[in-house]
Amino acid sequence: MKILITLLFLFNANLQAETILLQAKAYLDVDSGKLVEPANILVEDQFIKDINPETVDPSWRVIQLEGQYILPGLMDMHTHLDLDYNDGFGTIITNESASKGAIRAAKNAEKTLMAGFTTVRNVGQVHITGELIGAALSEAEQAGWIKSPRIIPAGHMISITGGHADLSLGLSENLFEPEPKHGIVNGVADAIEAVRYQIKHGAKVIKMHATAGVMSLEDTVGAQQLSEEEMQAIVAEANRHHMKVAAHAHGTEGIKAAIKAGVASIEHGSLLDEEGMKLMKKHNVFLVPTTGLVDFVMAGIDNNNPKIAAKAKYVLPLAKENLAKAIKTGVKIALGTDSPLIPHGQNAYELSAMMDKGMSAVDAIRSATLHTAELLGVEDRGQIKTGLLADIIAVDENPLENIKSLEHVSFVMKGGVVYKIKD
Repeated sequence: MKILITLLFLFNANLQAETILLQAKAYLDVDSGKLVEPANILVEDQFIKDINPETVDPSWRVIQLEGQYILPGLMDMHTHLDLDYNDGFGTIITNESASKGAIRAAKNAEKTLMAGFTTVRNVGQVHITGELIGAALSEAEQAGWIKSPRIIPAGHMISITGGHADLSLGLSENLFEPEPKHGIVNGVADAIEAVRYQIKHGAKVIKMHATAGVMSLEDTVGAQQLSEEEMQAIVAEANRHHMKVAAHAHGTEGIKAAIKAGVASIEHGSLLDEEGMKLMKKHNVFLVPTTGLVDFVMAGIDNNNPKIAAKAKYVLPLAKENLAKAIKTGVKIALGTDSPLIPHGQNAYELSAMMDKGMSAVDAIRSATLHTAELLGVEDRGQIKTGLLADIIAVDENPLENIKSLEHVSFVMKGGVVYKIKD
């Protein structure tokens, strides 16, 4: 019995995480927007235990981040980890199995984590299957199987027949007709069934397509697709399960209908007008603008389908103009990249893209920390603060003076585990 007790004690001791003291030049208090010196961050059991402790215990592991600046881990509210982009997605959507898509997603999740993004929303997969790749990826991350950010998965995007998320659009009608479990709905009953299927199989957020889109083969980019009744049913069903809804929406009327239906965020918001901005502020709806992708997509847009190219050339410049107005108006903004349109691992490019439209450096960082935490409805991350998760990154330069430094993080910790450190 004594031997058994000793073995159990040793086993439990091995499960305990080591205590780590990070020593850096300064850390960014994202709430106040000020740098705090020095930055001695004590980490234990996944959490920040103390900041600038008065004494140093010799048993602690000390990690010197000399001359570096510490920030909370960044968060991206609009990713598609199972997808890559090379002037189109066609071969992935039509030829790739869900199992290969899951492997692709794991590859891209690691790239995203190493770029300093410790939490992401995966807002819809592109593989036509009943299986939810994002949910499986989230479970694998929690089990420690893969190197990955924390993932809030959406499952299949909910859209109408022939809509932006109908992945059979452009294919022969003899090949495949998606059903509500794949996210394709026609009417309120289908919409409720689609939401329930995603939740049953692991979705933690619901993504719906209020309007047409750019990177699909509909004739229009801004036309409303889901009806008001369908949107209201989707939001009501999600809310019954204590989940939020993200609405892809480019067109003005579809944006307003989604806001009135009760969504938590508008994704893209390209043709957002003054009335829509007022509604977003009134209902505390976040804008996830995904503006940096314009610079990547437009560089090779003429290599794409002519219909897609024409839509992109029309709407993406307008999206940039309206983002500038939204920033000036004070609409709450949460960072989202629509990666892979901004390539996986280059997610921080979105920060400087938003600054180009009038956002300050500290507000750009808040959009990826404080605001994303608020959008997710979590209070355990998004700041360097005692008691919060030890999701911590570091960069070599003051990010308030050079936001581009966040595109080259030198240190990544998630939940007290070090994933990247500069030699």
